Amino acid sequence: MKKNHLRLIALGLLLIAGIISSGNLFSEKKVEVENLNKTKKQVAMTKSLEYETVTTYNSSLPKGTVVTKEEGRTGLAYVNAKEENIQIIESPKNAEIEIGTGDEAEYVGKMTGYGADCVGCSGALSCKTHSGGSHNLYTDGEYYNDTQYGTVRILAAALDKFPCGTIIKVENENLGTFNAIVLDTGGAMRKAWANGTVIMDLAFKSETDPSIHEATSSNTKYSVQRWGY
Repeated sequence: MKKNHLRLIALGLLLIAGIISSGNLFSEKKVEVENLNKTKKQVAMTKSLEYETVTTYNSSLPKGTVVTKEEGRTGLAYVNAKEENIQIIESPKNAEIEIGTGDEAEYVGKMTGYGADCVGCSGALSCKTHSGGSHNLYTDGEYYNDTQYGTVRILAAALDKFPCGTIIKVENENLGTFNAIVLDTGGAMRKAWANGTVIMDLAFKSETDPSIHEATSSNTKYSVQRWGY
């Protein structure tokens, strides 16, 4: 019995040694395990969100004039593969524009100049300001601060055609190009328009200003930018 037992032990040891020497004790097998959590996550991409343009029509603007009131701005969002919004990062801002439907307004006519101290003048203007106040050339000068167009020159014109507050781009062959506002009137302007011609008078603080003579032109271009206030 002892011999048989010892013989079995010896055979067992030889068998183990053979397996080890052949390298077959442990087998290597690569197993790829799918990470199920990945399938539960959505891949996020960024996408631009386009803005819309809101248009209004304004009869105080000459026909065809386009004024940008607010600039548009694109937004940004995270989206999934189906381009469904996951999260809005920044909302788009709509653009706002005004389109003019008023009278077309391109004229070529005469320009003259006048000072606050001209014969029969007091410096006071015929028109009220946008806020309902008054403007005097002696105390306030020949410039006016418009709420929309900023600092502009002052013009006298025929008010039955160019109402108070009308903004005009002036192209004068001597003074160049500038914006002006109609805040005054005069008999020469009214008479000229009644005859179908345009004369406008550019305001100065004094008749002694040499630029009055430079302003005088029979070939000045007037482009209305806004009809009245």
